[in-house]
Amino acid sequence: MAQDKLVVAGREFGSRLIIGTGKYKSYQENADALTASGADMVTVAVRRVNISNPKEPMLVDFIDPEKVTYLPNTAGCFTGEDAVRTLRLAREAGGWDLVKLEVLSDPKHLYPDMEETMRAAKLLIEDGFDVMVYCSDDPVFARKLEELGCAAIMPLGAPIGSGLGIQNPVNIRLIVEQSSVPVIVDAGVGTASDATVAMELGCDGVLMNTAIAEAKDPIQMAVAMKHAVIAGREAYLAGRMPRKKYADPSSPLAGLI
Repeated sequence: MAQDKLVVAGREFGSRLIIGTGKYKSYQENADALTASGADMVTVAVRRVNISNPKEPMLVDFIDPEKVTYLPNTAGCFTGEDAVRTLRLAREAGGWDLVKLEVLSDPKHLYPDMEETMRAAKLLIEDGFDVMVYCSDDPVFARKLEELGCAAIMPLGAPIGSGLGIQNPVNIRLIVEQSSVPVIVDAGVGTASDATVAMELGCDGVLMNTAIAEAKDPIQMAVAMKHAVIAGREAYLAGRMPRKKYADPSSPLAGLI
């Protein structure tokens, strides 16, 4: 497993778990959860997290961007223009060009606006960004995003922050089977078994925020998620036994005493 690394846009990551930086009680709790999770990439909502104002507590004082990969995201953006502007500002602030694009539609369900997402992805890729893209669990749009040049496809498992788990495993599996770039489930994970399901479907990674940040014990949940992702990946690589309609004894019946 030490050699089984997640590779996105030529960058290698030892963990297949990505965690967020929102909803924690403090930046210190966020940093402690990161350490417990074993993740080496954090997604950062540029419009919500302080990464540049030294007069207030800064995330970079608790999570070192020299040791952990920051993945700026466009959480809270509802138009392609807002998303592109936000990520250009992030690049100016920290030099980050590996980014997570999300363009939302309705505040009630926070599903992605796929037309705006496609438009913004094209502009960002032309501008030299490596784009990891949050998208619906639609294999058709997933293929189009890959054809545009996105570095990773990130279909939702369920609505953002819902904790409902993987609601459409059929579509997730179809996206995995057709994709030649990493597929990372983004949104909807609620507990460790959800993360394991995503990995057993063949996903290359899982991104989560609320599942850890809003757990009763975020640090312990971060540890659970670490093991869940590893277990799911190992099970996928091992290849599960076939499902059978009837019982099949573990020991042969022939030659019994």
